[in-house]
Amino acid sequence: MSETFYITTPIYYANSLPHLGHLYTTIVADVVARHKRQRGFDAYFLTGTDEHGINIQRAAEKNGRSPQEQVDLISAELKRMFHDFRLDGENSGYDIFMRTTEPFHYAGAQHLWREIAKGVSPKGNPNIYKAFYRGWFCAPCAEYKTEEQYFLPEGSEIPHCPIHERPLDEVAEESYFFNLSDYQDFLLETIENNPNLVKPDARKNEVISFIRGGLQDLSISRQRSSVSWGIPVPGDDDHVMYVWLDALSNYITALGYGHDREDAAGFDKYWQNVTHLVGKDILRFHTVYWFCFLKAAGLPLPKTVYAHGMWLDADGRKMGKTLGNVIEVDVLHQYFQVDAVRYFALRDMVFGQDGKFGYENLIDRANADLASGLGNLASRTFSMITKYRDGLVPDGKIAEENYLNARRAGLDPDGQELVSVVTHARDEFLRRFDNFEFSQALESIWAVIARVDKMISDSKPWELIKDEKQAETLNAVLYRATETLRWISILLYPVMPEATKSIYSQIGLSEDIAKIDPASLKWGELSAGTKIGETVGVFPRIDKRKVMNEIEANSQKKEISNEAPAAVVEDQADGASAEVESFITIDDFLKVELKVGKVKVCERIPNADKLLRFEIDLGETEHRQILAGLAEYYEPEALIGRKVVVVANLKPRKMRGLESQGMICAASLEDDSGPKPALAAFLEDVEVGARLK
Repeated sequence: MSETFYITTPIYYANSLPHLGHLYTTIVADVVARHKRQRGFDAYFLTGTDEHGINIQRAAEKNGRSPQEQVDLISAELKRMFHDFRLDGENSGYDIFMRTTEPFHYAGAQHLWREIAKGVSPKGNPNIYKAFYRGWFCAPCAEYKTEEQYFLPEGSEIPHCPIHERPLDEVAEESYFFNLSDYQDFLLETIENNPNLVKPDARKNEVISFIRGGLQDLSISRQRSSVSWGIPVPGDDDHVMYVWLDALSNYITALGYGHDREDAAGFDKYWQNVTHLVGKDILRFHTVYWFCFLKAAGLPLPKTVYAHGMWLDADGRKMGKTLGNVIEVDVLHQYFQVDAVRYFALRDMVFGQDGKFGYENLIDRANADLASGLGNLASRTFSMITKYRDGLVPDGKIAEENYLNARRAGLDPDGQELVSVVTHARDEFLRRFDNFEFSQALESIWAVIARVDKMISDSKPWELIKDEKQAETLNAVLYRATETLRWISILLYPVMPEATKSIYSQIGLSEDIAKIDPASLKWGELSAGTKIGETVGVFPRIDKRKVMNEIEANSQKKEISNEAPAAVVEDQADGASAEVESFITIDDFLKVELKVGKVKVCERIPNADKLLRFEIDLGETEHRQILAGLAEYYEPEALIGRKVVVVANLKPRKMRGLESQGMICAASLEDDSGPKPALAAFLEDVEVGARLK
């Protein structure tokens, strides 16, 4: 019987549309699951949505939906994204898309509650008790904050969450509590004595530090009168289970814990070998809370909880819609190969640390490593076999009497040096991969690609073909390059399934590489005489200027039209909540600096149908250059001399190679119906540079 392996992403909170964080964690889980299956494991892969709580309720109310309609919409959008990036079951991706509104989850979560409630804490106290609570609650964090965990902004009497920088809710109500404080010694001993339980070490140390700071008992319910959207507490319909006990239990209810769903994968079968992948911002919930819940219910702890870092923009800043630096998943799908995105995600973030993600970074990496690297090696190898050897893979052996000829061409005659290099790279790749060191694992493969490229360039097959005495040397070069590509295709399959299958089939091989264990690879198993398939470019080079211009133009159009799906709410962390607000504060408004400006220059931009370039006098030393998408509606000459309202403290951004240093305010209907956008103007004579208050 195969050894089992169970991998999970966080279940993503269903109050906002999918984003890069959701995509990244799911890609990593998908890659690991494919790798494990390739190695012979019976692997099970879970992802899905967390669908209860006050944030769902508020998001639904804001958007004029019922909570069920809200979560159905977000779950469908998440599934669409996963399908676009071939992460779903149809594409050999996840095994279950878990939803906490499933009836079997209700049964399983309530069973977990009852099991916890039956027992006592390590200090002999009830695991669950009811008490009255008054405190400050952060809905996005889904937790109450102590004085050490919030701050008071100047001039405000309402505490704010330091993570989300928003006011906390004052909650005073009866609640069920989990006796978390009694589990402190258990947690410290368990985490410190199990080196693989929480990874990486830096994150484990943060968890240990938090525990040593002292644990407080945890509220695990809300009164139905304040939060109606949730699972009823067993035996008390006036309360609903609150986020973390409900959400975290999905990892076991999905397998069949606490219910009798016939098609459940099997709790006893998979739970013993589970690895949770989580963002570093929700690590505490998946260790401190989850470990104690499981211990209280008499259940085994996970094998590993691995926290990854966060994607920052190309300048190292946190991504957010307010900064305008968010990577849009639909843009990734429209402009980039799925396998290129997968490769970039694993190559450019050292797992466990933060990484930088920008469209230009992705293009540069794809062009260098994929188009000019792996793709070029495959294309040139197969093209030469077609041209020089009638499309048949030649025998790679060199007779001893031709060793000198091979050495003259700069080639190792018996090929053992390359075999040693490739075998070592394979072993290093597998070792690194099993340690979740994906970036370093991929580095080892690209060192091999560079080595084989150099072998081809040094030996010059296009010169060897002119000399009959070098026929075996040429054969050896072509065979070694093709055999290396066979190994690389199998090794890289989990990372780039479609591209590697294409390369493998171009070699002329038909086995399912998803079922070939790379550890079993032996050099020389590629048969001479194999007929290669049609040579097809696997990674076309990306026209960086063209793609970036299109992305920037579409982004500008989106900004101007102010189009945003109704379901979109503010940024959030994976698996955590994000409260929906329908208002901004006066402090938010005062951050926007609106000034009166006078148009001094207005002209069209070559090859940009929608953009106008303005030079605007704001009463400053130099005029501001601003780009605006108004070319469809106004003649440039008609705008010169007009006074306009300018957002003066907007971070500069580049479009069409030009820097735009602000934004001109115009009004239009959100659906683009009605007249053309109207520039904000004045009836009175207003001084240039005056600030609007």
